Amino acid sequence: MRNYNRRPSLRERIAMFMADRYGFDRLYYFLLAICFILIVINLFFNLYVLSILEVVIFIYAFSRVMSRNIYKRQQENEKFIRFIEKPKKLINLQKCKRRDRKTHVYKKCPSCKNNLRLPREKGEHTVVCPCCKHRFNVKI
Repeated sequence: MRNYNRRPSLRERIAMFMADRYGFDRLYYFLLAICFILIVINLFFNLYVLSILEVVIFIYAFSRVMSRNIYKRQQENEKFIRFIEKPKKLINLQKCKRRDRKTHVYKKCPSCKNNLRLPREKGEHTVVCPCCKHRFNVKI
């Protein structure tokens, strides 16, 4: 027989408490990382302004996790993701260019501005962009 009068475990109580709250997302983890970096910097400089900034960022991040306004928190997270997406793509492109520098060359399509990865073969070549199907000549 089951004991229906048992007390819920800590995990179950936390799950019930967080049931209708927003929870964790990428913006939260970013804010925690910024807070941690500020704490490390503040260990060396011991500035009062940094201490206040750490607390404000941590309170904001924690209030986002506990928020019941899920729609607004999702919008904030989407704005953050769109904001951070472009620099992330540029960094990844630079990594790929460095990795492939001996075997491939990267050129932009003049029509759609998409980056194309082309094999490094000397001479002039006709290239068809896979996105917009535009034909153009490339000299490598």
